[in-house]
Amino acid sequence: MSERTQLHPGTPIKIAILAMGGQGGGVLADWLVDMAEHAHWWAQTTSVPGVAQRTGATIYYVELLPESDVAAAGRQPALALMPTPGDVDLVVSAELMEAGRAMQRELVSPERTVFITSSHRSYAVGEKSAPGNGISDPNKVIEAGRECAKRFMCFDLQALADKAGSVISASLFGAIAGSGALPFTREDFEETIRRGGLGVENSLKAFANGFEAAHNAPEQAELLDLTRPMPEVPTSAKHASINKLLDSIRQDFPEVAQPMLVAGLRRTIDFQDVAYGRQYLATLKELNQLEAQHGGADKQWSLTVAAARYVAVAMAYDDVIRVADLKTRGERFARVQKEIGVKEGQLIYTTEYMHPQLDEVCGTMPAPLGKWILNSAGMRRVIEPFCRKGRFMQTGTLSGFLLLYSLSGMRRFRRSTLRHQIERKSLDAWLDLVRKTLPIDHDLAVEIVECRRLVKGYSDTHVRGSSKYLKLLDAAQHLSGKPEAAQKLRQLRDAALADAEGKQLDAMLQQDRLALA
Repeated sequence: MSERTQLHPGTPIKIAILAMGGQGGGVLADWLVDMAEHAHWWAQTTSVPGVAQRTGATIYYVELLPESDVAAAGRQPALALMPTPGDVDLVVSAELMEAGRAMQRELVSPERTVFITSSHRSYAVGEKSAPGNGISDPNKVIEAGRECAKRFMCFDLQALADKAGSVISASLFGAIAGSGALPFTREDFEETIRRGGLGVENSLKAFANGFEAAHNAPEQAELLDLTRPMPEVPTSAKHASINKLLDSIRQDFPEVAQPMLVAGLRRTIDFQDVAYGRQYLATLKELNQLEAQHGGADKQWSLTVAAARYVAVAMAYDDVIRVADLKTRGERFARVQKEIGVKEGQLIYTTEYMHPQLDEVCGTMPAPLGKWILNSAGMRRVIEPFCRKGRFMQTGTLSGFLLLYSLSGMRRFRRSTLRHQIERKSLDAWLDLVRKTLPIDHDLAVEIVECRRLVKGYSDTHVRGSSKYLKLLDAAQHLSGKPEAAQKLRQLRDAALADAEGKQLDAMLQQDRLALA
């Protein structure tokens, strides 16, 4: 028994497990109950489900009481059905932000709680749908865990489970054993897994990984390294045409911009073809030469670096063809199967929710035809009723897959579509403004490039982002030549990214009298 385990006669050990759907919180709770009962303890588990997978995890609550205490009391125990704030011995979280929720609920206390959490993230809907970077800072949770718990352990238990070819419930079980928070031996834990009879070998490997991580955990949980290394410039590629483009990156561009240029080249080639990647580099080369004429070296080539990213984003826009391509890729099916733990011999069918709008449908057509339909009131009346409701499609079936696969094959005709003409016109207007501004105000030109981050996604998301983006470009033209123009445009962009509706941006534009008529 670990020195950290403290039993109070007549008082059960109280355990709270926070896990989302699919993370095996119920399995973990059942393992704890099974282990305790085989050791002749009284055990009970209950669960309090969250509203949804990412608006609140299910809380599994376990109470364990030695048989000797029950015998001494002379009656069967009355165990609680849910955790009480400040009265939990062990809190286990299968994901880092759920650890934050546990502390918000005051389940963790510095006087008694051993707190174990995985450091990996499953992003909330609000984080993924934010106009800007909505990802919460995970280190704030770790810092709070250091303060709130008697002992706090945090490491990537999902990675340890993946390494063993198992699921996170097994590595969490191992971390509990390695922490010494419960008065059971390692053999007790391992025999529990063996009694389960499913995936025993891999589960035991994941258990061992979690055990070692917790047993050797530092007294203070370490903060996560949030830096993202830039991609390296490859020395060669499989195709000679791509080798020439890589040579161009190394020879024609400053070193500081090369990693982002490699990322942009990969994106544009993946989106369309090698010729499209060549067009991307030609655009960047022209911008880099212009920046060189206006103090680019003194500014650490900030415009070229920013443009390397956002020109690629603008050229590789999200259209129906792109969505169909991504949804029918083999690696996507493999990733989904891995995430849900599909076993050999099992079949999985992924149901896609598709809701293309009339503009998106016409965008895949040849430009003259698409324009004619959009400008024809009669044709709109005929087609729009079919675009009012979403469609559910199973990409695992032959008919569903072939439909999307055929759509993805239309990328060979993409340059002739209405959507490509629209995007090309938008790209040219944006770059013209950058070229016009650069000789006047280098910093403002960089901020104009950064404004492109507002344009993303498709359907309503694309419409909202594009609307705010156009307002920022109009504001940039008004700001050109004025003091602190770059700082002001940055503030406006931050306001645009702060909320999806753009209310903060509109308020600032109205205040500064920069709103469009």
